[in-house]
Amino acid sequence: MPYPLEWDTSTGKQKKMPALKVGPIYGVLPFDGYHNPLTRSGSASRVSMTLATPATKGQPKVYHFDGQREMAVGLEAMLSPDVYGLEVQLPPIFYPYGGKKPRKHSFDLRVTFSDGFRRAIFVRNGTSLDRRKTQDEIAAIFAATPASFADDKIIVNGDDYVRAYRDNLLRIYKATLAADEDADRHVLDQARTCHYWLMRELLAQCDISWGRASDAVLRLVGQGAIKANWNTVISEYSRIWVA
Repeated sequence: MPYPLEWDTSTGKQKKMPALKVGPIYGVLPFDGYHNPLTRSGSASRVSMTLATPATKGQPKVYHFDGQREMAVGLEAMLSPDVYGLEVQLPPIFYPYGGKKPRKHSFDLRVTFSDGFRRAIFVRNGTSLDRRKTQDEIAAIFAATPASFADDKIIVNGDDYVRAYRDNLLRIYKATLAADEDADRHVLDQARTCHYWLMRELLAQCDISWGRASDAVLRLVGQGAIKANWNTVISEYSRIWVA
């Protein structure tokens, strides 16, 4: 027996609403992408966050990502010491495909490295990437992308960024915002000389507070100096080892 209408908690078909605009934030640079993705979606989980890069002179800037996967790719790039700048919601690339009228595509991200090298990133789920139609379309997009737009184009399978992986990226990135080189050196020295299996066993052998040592481990994992399984939540009970 169906529930009475007033008990129906489904949202049903919703009226199309304009994209949400984030107002000025004191001390934060505004979003400056070509397209604002903050519209209502029943499938994608939009993400907005502030990130600071050398390109912004260390000042936080608003970034809007189409979804969790795109956010994860951006955060992973931010962990590299060679990254100079990050761009999202880029101007479209027009490319010939099928019909007479050219289609357009906006790359999900563009990363600029400290040497000036620019990489455009195409993020898509694995099911779509397996389709021949998608592969042909990507080939057309890449062929139509001018050298002035990017020095390199890559495809990223968004399915690689499972929830635990994304959570680890967020926690590791947050730890990198509180730089503590003394703690990092101490923990890495202990990791190279002590006997342990779990993170908590290493933390117990450090001569600094548990919190400082734990954050140092996260930063070292982000740098690749210490290894862990990114596909499970990295915690004090995680197996870790020196790279």
